[in-house]
Amino acid sequence: MIDVRKHAELLVRYCGEVRKGDEVQIRASLEAMPLVKEIYRSVVNLGAYPRLVVEDEELTEIFYRHAPRELLEYLSPIDKFLAENVTVSFAIISSTHVKPLVSIDPERVKVRSNALRPLTEIFMRRDGEGSLRWTVTLYPTRALAQEAGMSIIEYQEFVARALKLHLEDPVAAWQEQAKSQERIASFLSRVSELRVKDEDTDLLLRVDGRIWINDEGKRNMPGGEVFTGPHEDATEGHVTFTYPAVWRGYEVEGVRLRFSRGAVVEASAAKGEEFLKRMLEVDEGARRLGEAAFGLNYDIQRHTKQILFDEKIGGTMHLALGAAYPKTGGRNVSAIHWDMIKDMRRAKVFADGELVYENGKFLLEVL
Repeated sequence: MIDVRKHAELLVRYCGEVRKGDEVQIRASLEAMPLVKEIYRSVVNLGAYPRLVVEDEELTEIFYRHAPRELLEYLSPIDKFLAENVTVSFAIISSTHVKPLVSIDPERVKVRSNALRPLTEIFMRRDGEGSLRWTVTLYPTRALAQEAGMSIIEYQEFVARALKLHLEDPVAAWQEQAKSQERIASFLSRVSELRVKDEDTDLLLRVDGRIWINDEGKRNMPGGEVFTGPHEDATEGHVTFTYPAVWRGYEVEGVRLRFSRGAVVEASAAKGEEFLKRMLEVDEGARRLGEAAFGLNYDIQRHTKQILFDEKIGGTMHLALGAAYPKTGGRNVSAIHWDMIKDMRRAKVFADGELVYENGKFLLEVL
């Protein structure tokens, strides 16, 4: 079982650093109410104002299925106001259905993604300037457990371990994780060029002058990655991703991308290729990388089709098409940010020509 009080305290005090006077938004489904109540209690005790936004996959499907085009293109000024003014945001993944948009025309998804682009830009700007403290976490539901191929009890145990809630002092454990990752981020900050190679990938990324961010669990809980925004016009070569790329319930398997001068010029997939190509047409930025990252949470060792966990799998690398995080120095702008994950246990990474990573880990001698 998940200790929801320990989870809430980790979120409020460590991740969000909530303080008196904060406007705190909590987004979750009704399934996550045990955790929501504990967050709410903790926020109020600190003198901050909690605001609950309830989400539901069936309502989401109704909107995409029945909304006329002008409504798909509509951006609510209320949503924009909240995006501009909350000081802390907790988003709790707590799905009751993991594929609410599976039968929706990809064109409608594309139209809606374009309409919501200003919210993405506000979020990226505020994240970059530090005016928004945000955390995405997960509450284990039966739907998520089933999607991950686990029983609910097994999944609860998996989530607790990934968040380090099984330990007596999760905060201390995350502080240790942060130190280890900071050494990697510091090393990568001195690198100009990364080359990723294995039997089906040969990809060149330029990262000179870009900032590597240490995700120590403040923004994502669980954390466990270091990431940056590669140069938008310099990615060259091809990459094949190991795991299904999931976007709002859509699964695209066997994704293979070829880049030239930073842009995707060829894209294919074993499953979901039409959807992949539609998403690449959302806007110009959708064809370029907004993120390159290494997964370093070795308490996560299996794929669950949930990006919050999967992108942190120890021994993986992920690349995101679309929007870059400004704090990395990345400049790519897009309505999407779509992470795709590659198992790196048979790959090698060269930094400025020197081998620095193999068998799913950075070589100790380079750190």
